[in-house]
Amino acid sequence: MFRFKQFTIEQDRCAMKVGTDGVVLGAWTPLPQTLYSVLDIGTGTGLIALMLAQRSFAEQIDALEIDDDAYEQAVGNFENSPWSDRLFCYHAGLDEFVDEIEDVYDLIVANPPFYTEDYKTSDEKRDLARFEFALPFEELLKAASIFLAEEGIFSVIIPFKEELHFTELAREKGLFPLKTTRVKGHPTAEIKRSLLAFSRKNTPDTVIDELILEVERHQYTPEFTELVKDFYLKL
Repeated sequence: MFRFKQFTIEQDRCAMKVGTDGVVLGAWTPLPQTLYSVLDIGTGTGLIALMLAQRSFAEQIDALEIDDDAYEQAVGNFENSPWSDRLFCYHAGLDEFVDEIEDVYDLIVANPPFYTEDYKTSDEKRDLARFEFALPFEELLKAASIFLAEEGIFSVIIPFKEELHFTELAREKGLFPLKTTRVKGHPTAEIKRSLLAFSRKNTPDTVIDELILEVERHQYTPEFTELVKDFYLKL
């Protein structure tokens, strides 16, 4: 169990537990001016959908999860939250969802599986949750291009080494960088993650900045503290 200020995440049945990547994405994701509907692709525990429910007044927050246990756990987490009337989880793969759903969304978010190395572990559930073969970037971007509203925002967190490749694929789908934040664990560390927000408008004034999580071990930077203070209990 992971307790946040306004909701609790049960995660004993999920291969991918609550982690910094998900929390950062949920807190960082830019909110479009018009925000009626949200889609969280590969919701896992439901963390990001719940964070966006806390951050916004969006009336429709849909989540998508293919794994049986994770789906049931996300549904339980949604039902036990203060925003259960606005949250709904589909039990399906992204390909099924694309074929069957005709909605458009003002905000689409994803913390996608991102290991591209060609190997598998002995933990099949973790493989499905984490490895890139379970949700190729091309498939994710195709879905985003289909479901994103004209003035909408699509945001993801991926490894920094994949940033250029992912951005090029996004451009091919008519999605252009709106904001990029590169994440480092501490001041002298290498950049580990890229937070990317896209829109359908190809504007030259893309915002690019950096987020450092810790000054030293267990001592958060003021910037990270400000980002997540509405969620973490001890901040």
